[in-house]
Amino acid sequence: MKTLPCAKALLRSTCMAVLLLALIVTGCKKPEMIKSSENNTLSGTTGLVTINSVQPVKSEALLAMQCYNNAFYHQYGTYGPSFKAYYYSDVNHTGRMDFWRQAEAIETLIDAYNINNDADLKNKMVYLYNGMRDAYGLLWTSNIYNDDVIWGALMCIRAFQITNDGGMKDMAKNNFDMVWNRAWDTNLGGGLWWTTANNTKNACVNAPAAICAMYLYQATGDAAYKTKAKQIVDWMVTKLYVPGTGEVKGAMNAAGVITEGARTYTQGTFIGACSMLHNSYPSDNYKAMGAKAMDYTKISMCNAQGLLPDEYDTDDCQGFKAIFARWACRFVKDHNYQSTYAAWLNYNAAEAWNYRNSNGLMWGQWWHRTPDNYVNSFETTCGIAMMNGVWLF
Repeated sequence: MKTLPCAKALLRSTCMAVLLLALIVTGCKKPEMIKSSENNTLSGTTGLVTINSVQPVKSEALLAMQCYNNAFYHQYGTYGPSFKAYYYSDVNHTGRMDFWRQAEAIETLIDAYNINNDADLKNKMVYLYNGMRDAYGLLWTSNIYNDDVIWGALMCIRAFQITNDGGMKDMAKNNFDMVWNRAWDTNLGGGLWWTTANNTKNACVNAPAAICAMYLYQATGDAAYKTKAKQIVDWMVTKLYVPGTGEVKGAMNAAGVITEGARTYTQGTFIGACSMLHNSYPSDNYKAMGAKAMDYTKISMCNAQGLLPDEYDTDDCQGFKAIFARWACRFVKDHNYQSTYAAWLNYNAAEAWNYRNSNGLMWGQWWHRTPDNYVNSFETTCGIAMMNGVWLF
């Protein structure tokens, strides 16, 4: 079912009206409306930096997601008794987002739903999942990128947590199992290959696979998934994690040579995997390693004010901070690290929102204004994930 032009116009005018109200309210917030933190300073490589940014309120986090949907969401037909949808790749609506970025945009929607419990967001999540099934089928064996498949499986199992839809759980399980069977081996001591060419073993498939495996363990009760998650993270600790600094290297080739450095999304997913393993293996130092990876991101990857890096070297990197925000914020919540990291994460959320454009969209460069004329739908997930993530704690 296509959205009628008049309905789109109504959505746009409603979003703009609410955005204007948010702009007015932001300028005259009462102190109790502002998300507070125990620590209002950041420790960086240049010393102590005071943060004066006004933190976005919870209603603005929801508004950010609604503005994103207004710009990119496309509902296009029926799927049984339900509907199908996808996100466009950019504001010009030049086709749908590609597979893995679509999955990450849906994860951003899941983040927003978990904070706001908004029925419209839940419906859109289901329709977008239906769109993924419609476009790519149930089993993604034709995709040579193991990380793509894992991102999709992770989206499915997180959606299952909301809907209890067995089809979502099965899609996550079957695709994770397929990747495990074709990508895990004893070369380099273990680890999952990035692609079916078996040339490199990358953090971008291994860390999210460990998270996905832990969610599958929770959903199925099958302890084999928990064991696999531990195997993956233990391999990463021996091959990609730098214990002295907390850096998580990006990849190792078949000869055992490190070929990529740290990225925010690999730091974030390693943090998320360590966080989830901690409760099952409290004596294995996972929480401490997660905190060390947080520290490396904060101290060595941010600027002097604590602002996360742009990562605009390719368009495939522009949404990485959304993935970092997702798992870093949950780590803070689950392990009560508010006094250590809340001010830093709140600051990044505030800066993203401060530089939104006239349509309420935020690109990944959180130090100057988002353009009105062109943005893509991957880069604009970053601010939404951070704004909603900080409301976890």
